[in-house]
Amino acid sequence: MTSNVSVAPHESYDPAYFAPLFAIEDRHFWFRARNQVIAMLVRQLTAGLAPGYRVLEVGCGTGNVLQALEQACSSGTVVGMDLFAEGLRYARRRTHCPLVQGDAHAAPCATPFALIGLFDVLEHLSDDGQILHDLRGLLAPEGALLLTVPAYPRLWSYCDEASYHCRRYTPHALAGKLRRSGYRIEYLSPYMASLFPLVWLGWRLAAVRHWGTARMPGHGAVLASAELQVWPGINALLAWVLAQETRLLARRCRLPLGTSLVVIARRASPHEWDKT
Repeated sequence: MTSNVSVAPHESYDPAYFAPLFAIEDRHFWFRARNQVIAMLVRQLTAGLAPGYRVLEVGCGTGNVLQALEQACSSGTVVGMDLFAEGLRYARRRTHCPLVQGDAHAAPCATPFALIGLFDVLEHLSDDGQILHDLRGLLAPEGALLLTVPAYPRLWSYCDEASYHCRRYTPHALAGKLRRSGYRIEYLSPYMASLFPLVWLGWRLAAVRHWGTARMPGHGAVLASAELQVWPGINALLAWVLAQETRLLARRCRLPLGTSLVVIARRASPHEWDKT
């Protein structure tokens, strides 16, 4: 299925990243850890639903998370949607889910969803409040939105610039935006706390080391590409450390800090909607 909505291909994301991501996502500790957290929370959210429930991932890209959703939702139907056909071609190699090329502003879906996933997508969109409002219209009553975003503006780096991010979020700012868009917050926590000092220090050392060439065109993308390297020993260690955090998130603990935020928000009824 396709929609007639067209967006400039590099306005929010560069499709050239799909190929290198597809090559490393299944092995890289960051993507593996994120999938563990998402799959765990999705199982919790769908445990009481009648068979046949519907799940939508918006911005499914290469299908890395989509394959985890498909495994976690064995009694439901999972649909993947992305703006870019390039990403969907990779997603088809990973899953058997229905795939839709479309824009979240005008998603070609008539039947509401019990759960919508938005994983590291919102930060790419200049009109994030409008997107959240539009997705609310796709949720069934009491339906849940599960999303992840990069955390804390003070962690802004060349990785954000190379990834076409518009912003990083504080917990307070994200919670407020969700409430104004018609949601009530069920759970919100920073995660990947173990990476916070490594990321903060590593990105600043890289910036100092390359300060003379930092403004050269494309240099930030070169530095960001280095983040996708898989170093076996370090990769395994960080994957193990982050797996311990998943146990805390499974109990809905709120971590004190992290490089990302994870949120479960429910579609609010009209009287609960805080539009201020």
